[in-house]
Amino acid sequence: MSKTLDVIVAGLGAFGSAAVYHLARRGCAVLGLDRFTPPHTNGSHHGRTRIIREAYFEHPGYVPMVQQAFRSWRELEREAGEPLLQRTGGLMVGVPDGLLVPGARKSARAHNLPYEELSAADLRRRFPALHPADGMQVLFEPRAGILFPETCVRAHLEGALKAGADLHFEEPVTRWEPDGEGVRVHTPRGSHTAGSLVLAAGAWLARLLPDFPLPLEVERQVVYWFEPITRADFTPERCPIFIIEHARERYVYGFPDLGEGVKIALHHEGEVTDPECVNREVGAEETASTRELVQRFVPGAAGTLRDASVCLYTNTPDGHFIVDFHPDCPQVLLASSCSGHGFKFAGILGEAAAGLLTEKRARTDLSMFRVSRLSRS
Repeated sequence: MSKTLDVIVAGLGAFGSAAVYHLARRGCAVLGLDRFTPPHTNGSHHGRTRIIREAYFEHPGYVPMVQQAFRSWRELEREAGEPLLQRTGGLMVGVPDGLLVPGARKSARAHNLPYEELSAADLRRRFPALHPADGMQVLFEPRAGILFPETCVRAHLEGALKAGADLHFEEPVTRWEPDGEGVRVHTPRGSHTAGSLVLAAGAWLARLLPDFPLPLEVERQVVYWFEPITRADFTPERCPIFIIEHARERYVYGFPDLGEGVKIALHHEGEVTDPECVNREVGAEETASTRELVQRFVPGAAGTLRDASVCLYTNTPDGHFIVDFHPDCPQVLLASSCSGHGFKFAGILGEAAAGLLTEKRARTDLSMFRVSRLSRS
């Protein structure tokens, strides 16, 4: 059994790596535990690139958080001494009755963000990689871009180590229990005690809450990298990140070619799965259905399939995150379930977790992420 700690963080992916970093920098005696060796390909934080965008169609309340997130990643980038973020601009393309473009426009107007509205013909001329159908709506936001997730996670973990954190990889949390006003955490190697616990286990969160069921679903997602046919059209200078709502609430998104092909994926169309037995093989039929959308909307990217990878979304019913204390154990902070759009916020949510545990407050407005909004049944 180890010495008593201030905080234990269970899960060191996007959110957990940021939490352990900010806690250590605040002088906490903090232990981070992960069932794998992050960054890894078993959860939700891999895939080489992630979109960061400001005109947030999901809810205008995310916009101030994105603006904080940009600053947070730039600060970490300076400390790490390597690139974490690349600006490309962002294209939101959608059918007239869709949610994407009206939602992005609403957020842009509410927060006075710079943006342009283009016709489908304008888009085809200006960014020839994309071929939207006539009548589709287009919004371009100039400040969107790309995060490099594995590098971001590694930077947080290395920064945490430099600040004095203790990190144990290949040591999963099997269970935990209150221990007076603190908590005792059990792993296959023994047990650890601390004043507080952060559960940032992503797809494994529900397994660590057997007596507090939450309505979470783990969704299998596949991402693809295609060899571009017209390579010049897919440089970051000529191809912003893009999200296309090709039918109402059906999305395909992609990235420019950064040397490994054009990354393309569908958003929220995967099967419900279990993190312990997810199918990691990518089948020909699912590849073919994605390629069909690529040929329709990004035809110059429809070359040879270079790679494919499976990752996980852990979804709440309303698509918002969970960042809140356990209602029955106030020494336990639930920090997970980012519903497929949370990576960009990892740094500021990790900072918020540290603030809640050390000062009982956070700079970030977390009101949308309270656990009380979710059913316990």
